[in-house]
This record gives sequence, structure tokens and C-alpha cells, in this order.
Amino acid sequence: MKLVTAFIRPTTVDQLKDKLVEKGIVGMTVSDVKGFGKQLGQTEVYRGAEYKVDFVKKAKVEMIVADELVETAIETIVALAQTGNIGDGKILVTPLDTVVRIRTGERDAAVV
Repeated sequence: MKLVTAFIRPTTVDQLKDKLVEKGIVGMTVSDVKGFGKQLGQTEVYRGAEYKVDFVKKAKVEMIVADELVETAIETIVALAQTGNIGDGKILVTPLDTVVRIRTGERDAAVV
């Protein structure tokens, strides 16, 4: 099992959820976050005035994925989130040693 964490534009979250469910990947946690990468923020225009935004709004999507579905998850995220522009986001994949469903006590593969 792996923890797949993606930092993507908030506008793609609903589409991503639908596509992942179609491919058998269910269950995710979504958080609204702010941050910056190489672009060090961005410049925006509001009512004719230009100003710098140091932190860009992103959605942090976290999901526990069975090993055999990790590449499917990555491919699906990239297909939906990739625009070719700076700020498309990042995907992190982290191995999980143990996962426990609190309600039933089930562990590991039974939880996913």
C-alpha cells in the first residue's frame, strides 16, 4: 500500500474524484492548502491594480492506494491536472507500513 498525495489546482478536484472512482480507487481526503514552488508565488490583477500573491491556493488530495493501482492513480492525476503551465502541482508517493480501520480493527490490505 502507498499513500498518494497530490497538490493540484482546486478546480480539478471534483473531476479527479469521479475518474478515480471509475478506475476503482475510492476514498480520499481533500484539504485546501496554500504554498509556492519555483515560481515563488504569482502576480495577479484586481481592479486594475497589480499585486503579488506569495502563496498560491492548491488542493491537497491524499489517498491510500493498493500497490497495483498506484500507477493508475498517478496517470489519472497527471491526465487531469497537467496543463503544461507552471503550477500544475506535484504527486508524492509514500510507502505505508500499517493501516488500521479503527471501526473494525481490520489491517492493511483489508482496509483499502
